[in-house]
Amino acid sequence: MTEDDLLARGREIAERLRFDAVEASAVIVLDQDVDPAPSPEYGVSGAEFVLDTPAGIPAIWGRDNSVLWSAGEAFMLAGGQGLGKTTLALALVRELLGLGSGRLLGLPVSTDVGRVLYLAMDRPHQIARAAGRIFGEADRQVLAERLHVWRGPPTRDLAANPGTLARMVDYYRAGVVVVDSLKDAAVSLSEDRVGAQWNRARQTVLAQGCQMMELHHTKKRNPLTPRGAPSVDDVYGSTWLTSGCGSVVLLGGEPGDPIVSFRHVKQPADEVGPYRLLHDQTSGQMTVDHAVDLVALVRASGVDGLTAKGAAQAITEKTTPSRADVEKARRKLDQLAAAGVLVRIEGSRGGGETRQSTAWFLAENQSRPIHEIGKTAGRDVTPPFPDSEYHASITPITKNGAVQEEKSREQSRQSRQ
Repeated sequence: MTEDDLLARGREIAERLRFDAVEASAVIVLDQDVDPAPSPEYGVSGAEFVLDTPAGIPAIWGRDNSVLWSAGEAFMLAGGQGLGKTTLALALVRELLGLGSGRLLGLPVSTDVGRVLYLAMDRPHQIARAAGRIFGEADRQVLAERLHVWRGPPTRDLAANPGTLARMVDYYRAGVVVVDSLKDAAVSLSEDRVGAQWNRARQTVLAQGCQMMELHHTKKRNPLTPRGAPSVDDVYGSTWLTSGCGSVVLLGGEPGDPIVSFRHVKQPADEVGPYRLLHDQTSGQMTVDHAVDLVALVRASGVDGLTAKGAAQAITEKTTPSRADVEKARRKLDQLAAAGVLVRIEGSRGGGETRQSTAWFLAENQSRPIHEIGKTAGRDVTPPFPDSEYHASITPITKNGAVQEEKSREQSRQSRQ
């Protein structure tokens, strides 16, 4: 080992010892980790708290009401092993650093976040290889200036010592911290005491103005147990782990699957997706392989229009969607109607064979494709989502709908004869 190696090793040890004020096994009591007096920077007037809050949802990843990661709230990405959590997190970091297209999975990503602290605690060598597929030599200067990586587990349990993570964020002057993964940051995550302490560590970081993303695992399912709809209950550990998050996304599938499911199970506003993502492990990219195109479905429904239940069936891929699924689909259709893309025709009340369900149709100005050679058809409207999000390529669902549309037209012609 050369003299330079010894000096580098000494600096690394000194940096880690900076956070070793107490033993790793110590349990921190409230007044041992936080000043007993209230901090003036956290206290604001009621008028400022209520009336000076920005309109809308400030988003780190998303826009309008389609937000996957809202500013000031933790974002959790959870899933089983080998589904691409780290790949997706690194792709998001690339966008945060301004090295990508500015969009990920069809939604914009903010670059106004400052430095990123990546806690590469879960197999750091594997994380480095994954990062090598996403970043290149041309990114060296930005990576050197705006990204700092902590390799390996922390010197102390970050839940048992809630102030440690905040001090790390302050030391590295980070605007975003990525925890990869939560199981390496704290032990006994299934205990509510640990979950509550981790949430306190998380909220302290957020209160400092630092954004936070956490990678975590889902519960190991019993293969004999019927698989229900994905929910926050699938996340492993104490309920306080997800209760303190503003947004939770679940990735589903089997390890190494090229196609994984993407479900937004806890939302700051509207649900985004669900999607099926193509996980290209060779290039380190994850892209939307399939998303339900509501506009195409409405167009394919022809003279009958598309009902909220029909939309929910397509989105959830269930023959009998739940009432909650139908209401979510109704909101998405109403958003497109508010944007002038669709028209909502109210159905009739009551029961019986004559009852008509509320249905959505293409707006008159959208009788031809919404975009033709880059020009918006009809009057100038601003859709609630980027075009790529609800104008997907033809899918088996929309293809079948096109056949149904032709059948509906033929029935209409026969009835007029």
